Amino acid sequence: MTKLNELAPSEGSTKARMRVGRGPGSGKGKTAGRGVKGQKSRTGVAIGGFEGGQMPLHMRMPKRGFNKPNRRALAEVNLWRIEQAISAGKLDAGKPIDAATLVASGVLRRAKDGVKLLGTGELKSKLDITVWAATASAKAAVEKAGGTVTTTRPALTEAEA
Repeated sequence: MTKLNELAPSEGSTKARMRVGRGPGSGKGKTAGRGVKGQKSRTGVAIGGFEGGQMPLHMRMPKRGFNKPNRRALAEVNLWRIEQAISAGKLDAGKPIDAATLVASGVLRRAKDGVKLLGTGELKSKLDITVWAATASAKAAVEKAGGTVTTTRPALTEAEA
């Protein structure tokens, strides 16, 4: 068993850093590998994308798209995932299912700003599920199995649509 005072990294796994500016014998003395004169040979240089006054490339490129700052982040769940939880005994198909039930059963990690039901997979159980939104295929699959989907998302007004 190794003792704490005998711990050492594996042979060849670490390398000592190059100490620059320590005399001509070191091979990195005098200018310390920075060349001679100019802005880059000085300390505190932050050139980055500077192109000598010309408009930098990252500013010349066109901008695309828009990220809505206050958009609603939805947790998405597929039908197959709910069916899997029911067959594993984590969810009870006889009771109403909502976001809190899905989180408690481990189907979702967190409900975020709401839950959206997606239609991938096959549903065999009759469900009474309440979600923020559901796709048309998900709604059809739940209703085909004899269940109901209740969406809590407010209906769009004519001005919003």
